[in-house]
Amino acid sequence: MVQYIGPDPLRSLHEAVQTLRREPSSAPEASRTAKLLAQGRARMARKVGEEAIEVAIEAMRGDRGALVMEAADLLYNLVVLLADFDISPDEILAELRRRELAFGIAEKLPKSEDPTTGPANGSTGGSTGGVESNGQKTGSAKRCKR
Repeated sequence: MVQYIGPDPLRSLHEAVQTLRREPSSAPEASRTAKLLAQGRARMARKVGEEAIEVAIEAMRGDRGALVMEAADLLYNLVVLLADFDISPDEILAELRRRELAFGIAEKLPKSEDPTTGPANGSTGGSTGGVESNGQKTGSAKRCKR
């Protein structure tokens, strides 16, 4: 197992992005982060999506090294986007901890069917599908239409 020793790179990146947001002129001329910030949230969000797709592709290919690289790109772009919303890595970690305490594991919460009416069936989120003990998916899955 690889153990990282040193300052927290996600917090360091978040702090650097916040500095660039406050003082854009402090950015080095070739700063990719400053360029991304200048392009706006829509571009930042698109980059997160692009990197997530690349993570999925490398995972399906089974290329561990490429997956590590793409995951780092995804985390970088996600932290830049979150920083633009003034959301710190600590807020995300606190949410994962809250889920762990509530559910025994920091799992993804199920989504509500109708975002305007809140959680389905009075729960913390309703899911349209799950997984049975035999690994088979249950319920219906949402599909994106283009």
